[in-house]
Formats: sequence, structure tokens, C-alpha cells
Amino acid sequence: MAEQDDVLHLIDDSGAAPVASTARKWKVAVIDDDQAVHEGTRFALSDYNLNGQTLEILSAYSAAEGRKLMRAHPDIAAVLLDVIMETDAAGLDLVEYIRNEIKNETVRIILRTGQPGQAPERRVIVQYDINDYKAKTELTADKLFTSLTAALRSYQQLERMVQTRRGLEIIIDAASTLYDFKSMQRLAEGVLTQLASLLNVDCAGILVLRDDGGVGTDFSVLAGSGCYSRFIGSAGSKSLDADLRQMVEAAFQRRKNEFADHRTVLYLRTGSGREVVVLLQAERPLSETDRALVEIFSSRLSIAFDNVILYQQLHEANTQLEERVAQRTRALMQANRRLSSQWMRLQRANGFKNEILGTVAHDLKNPLGVILGRTEMLTELISAGSSKESITAQVEHIRDATRRLTSMVDHLISDAMADAFDISIRREPVDIAALVSEVADANQPLAVHKQQTITVSAPPNVVTMCDTDRMREAIDNLVSNAIKYSPIGGKIAVVVTHEQDNIIIRIADEGAGLSPEDLGRLFGRFQRLSAKPTAGESSTGLGLSIVKRIIDMHGGEVTADSAGPGQGSTFTVVLPATEMS
Repeated sequence: MAEQDDVLHLIDDSGAAPVASTARKWKVAVIDDDQAVHEGTRFALSDYNLNGQTLEILSAYSAAEGRKLMRAHPDIAAVLLDVIMETDAAGLDLVEYIRNEIKNETVRIILRTGQPGQAPERRVIVQYDINDYKAKTELTADKLFTSLTAALRSYQQLERMVQTRRGLEIIIDAASTLYDFKSMQRLAEGVLTQLASLLNVDCAGILVLRDDGGVGTDFSVLAGSGCYSRFIGSAGSKSLDADLRQMVEAAFQRRKNEFADHRTVLYLRTGSGREVVVLLQAERPLSETDRALVEIFSSRLSIAFDNVILYQQLHEANTQLEERVAQRTRALMQANRRLSSQWMRLQRANGFKNEILGTVAHDLKNPLGVILGRTEMLTELISAGSSKESITAQVEHIRDATRRLTSMVDHLISDAMADAFDISIRREPVDIAALVSEVADANQPLAVHKQQTITVSAPPNVVTMCDTDRMREAIDNLVSNAIKYSPIGGKIAVVVTHEQDNIIIRIADEGAGLSPEDLGRLFGRFQRLSAKPTAGESSTGLGLSIVKRIIDMHGGEVTADSAGPGQGSTFTVVLPATEMS
């Protein structure tokens, strides 16, 4: 039996609880199914103090409660564990759980047993990862103090080793991450993030840069976190609070790291002469291990900042080179476009020359034919002694054809000046029915000469917005073509209808018709059809291409249909309609 002074006494601790301290405490777990053991342990260790830290004793009264306790408090430093609780090996099973299942290798475990014979000390020490094995009868207050102190010192050393390993792993991982940043601001943000992770504590931080080589006193804020985030993007030192600015300026003058209770100031100078200051405000003082890790981390930052600076310089050089190449490319492209434009103008001028010749040969022949026909009729009327009114009517037809001929010449001259494919049209409300009747009436002499009949069917007041002269030219080409390719004595029908929102003009003849090959190339320029004019008339192959161009300019459509050679053909013009109010 131990001496009376060494026996654990049970006391009544129901008095007033002491005021809670905010200082860090050693967490010690007492896991035992005997209430008296808990009370005795608390009494024996009530005044325990190691390195300025007291104890926080946590209790569990079974192995099951012990499992919950260890899961809830992974930072427990030492466990005073009873071997026999629910079962004879409950404590040993809990050791297996702590070491193998929740992977807690740092907590120090002291086994206490009241029946040492049931769990031989040597076998337990060898088979289980424990740190001490004591019988309850021999664990006096002094021995409990000694065993616990040894366990806590061992835990403290292991914690430092774990923290150091974790910090070094973070530094190694951070090196590859920080070296990948391409902008100074992103790098600064990464530095603050990695420092907080390295210290494993919430902290406010600010990183400032001075890039004048220490000549001036001004600097810029690249990154901030916590209460310092409001300074992000500040262009100069005057934007900071007075005390914060003073700390940063002192760091630039001191040019070395400084560690205070809750504040850390890091200073580094890059190979390019730029200076960086990092100020951290942590929730707890940094340990010696923390400070050593921060020193190692900061020593590697200079390379990261120089990498960013070199990348930015390279990027600027590449940008300037790309801009010069782009300027040269644009100059070459502009020269090429000018040459191409000149070539296209030459091509259009040559093509337009051919088109003018064809148009003159084609379009001017129709009014000249009308003039010739009316002249012959006028001669016959004069020979027959017809009335003045009949002669005057023929003269008016000749005068009208002459005006149209003059208008065509004016258009040709205008088109020649504006280029054939860039001409414009003048839109005005036009009664299509009246225009079709006018064109048919003008072509009557040519039809009469071939003993042909032209019929016109058109409702009144069918209006569309178009250029009167251009539309007359297109319809005249279609009607004169029908006369040209229809046989002697043939019939030509011109029908105008209003269908939905469109005006439809159909010109049908009983001529030679169109082959499938003709239909495929009908509206091309200088195209010769398989059918031939029935009275030896000439054809330039431009008439239908002119029609299509005029109709397209008015937003309309022209098509042709034929049942085949010898069965006539029908040309259809579709124009958007405008109802007269």
C-alpha cells in the first residue's frame, strides 16, 4: 500500500467554478468506468501547469463514449485509459480504434488497470501502440504527474514534427503553384492564401510592392484579405491607414522579417530590385515551428515574383512584335485589296463595255422597230388619203417611241458612268395594269407585221412601288421576245393578277417553247437559245438577263415555264403589291 501522502483523495468539487481562461490548454481524456477515478484524477491534476498551459480534462465512462470523445476532439494530447470496462479488453480495443480507424498517431495513451494480471504489461506494451502502462494501485499523484508530463512533452514534439512535415508539404506544393502565376496580382493573392494554409489559422493579410528599387517611398497594394481587403488596388501609400502605412514603411526601412505576438511582417527583395512586404495579423501567436516555416516559405518567393516580372516583360515584347507583324500584314492586305479592286474595276469595265454594246444592239432596236412600223403605216395612211386624226395618231406613236429611245440612251449613259451593276432605281407608285397596256399597245405594230394578236387582261388600280422606266423596259423585253419567237399569226396573252401580297404578270406565247437546257441558262448574259426568231430577227442574248436584273432590283422574281419545244412558253413576273387608297 502506498504512503498516505501518495494516495489519490476524493474531494467535493461542488464549489464555485473558476473563471474560464482563454489561454490554450492541454486536452487530457480520462476514459474509465469508475466515477471515483475521474474525481481523483481531477483533484490530483487540479494545479497542473506545463509551459504556461493548464489542463482541460474530458471524461468518458465507457469505451463507446471514448470513441465519440476521440472523434469529437482530435486535438486531445493524452488519454488516461482503463483497460477493463464493458469487457475485459474494452480499453485495448479502444487503442486499436484510436490508432487504426481514426488514424490518430500523435495522442499519447497511458493504460491504467486495476487488475494487472488480466493484461500482462509486457504483452500489452509489445502488441499495442501505447506509451505507458500503469496499475491503478501504483499510479500515485507524483507518478501520475510524471507520466502525464512525459506524455505531453512527447505529444508536443510529435505535434511539432507533424506541423513541420505538413508545412514543408504545403511549401513544396505552393512552389509549383506560385511559379505558375502569370500576373503580379494573382501571385500576391496566392501568397496570402498559402500563408494562411501554412499557419493553419485564420489571418488578415496585406501584400504591397515597391518597384522603384528603394529610391522612393510610394508603393502599391497587390492583395489583401480579411480586414485588409478594402485596400486592394490602392495605387499609393496614402490610401492606407496611418498606423498600417507606418508599419509597411518601417518594414521597407528595416529590410528583414519581424515576428510579434499576433503580427508577422515579411520582407523580400527580388533579383530585379523590386521590394515586397507581407503583413499578417493572426488570431494566435506564431510558434517557433510556424516562424521557421514562414522563413522557409518567404525565402522562395523572390523567384516567384521574378518569374512573373520576366513573364510580363516577355509578354509585352511578344505583344509589340505581334502588333508590328499585324501592322505589316494589314499594309500588305490593303495593298492586295487595292490591286484586287483595280483588277475588278478593269474586269467590270471590260464586261460593261460588252454589255453596253449588246444593250444598244438589243434595247434600241425595239423602239426603232416601232418607229419603222409606224412610219410604214403613216405612209400607207397618207397614200390612202386618211383623215388628219389617223395621221396625227401615228405621228404621236412615232414621237412616243422616239422619247423612249432618247430615255434609253440617257439611261445607258448614266449606267456607263455609275457602272452596270451598281445602278440605282427610283421608286414611285405605278399602276402596273396601265403600264402593261401601254407596252402592249407600243408593240402592236410589230405584232401586226407578223399577223399576231396581243391580248391584255388586267384589273384596274393594281399598284406597286417601282421605277416606271426600268419596269417598262423589262416588260417591253418580255413582250417583244414573245413577238419575236411566236409564229406568223400566233397569239400572245398578257395577264395581270393580284394574288395575296403580290402582283403577277404572265406573258404567254405560242412559239417554239423552251428545252430543259434553255430553262437552265435562260437568264444568263449573252445566252443563245435553241429556238430561233420566226421572222429572221436578230438576238444579242442580253434581253432576259436585263429583265432579271431589273426585277431583282425591285425585290421581285422572274421565272419561265414551257411544256417543251414547240409548245410555247410563259414568263411570270412576281412583284410586291401596294394597294391604292
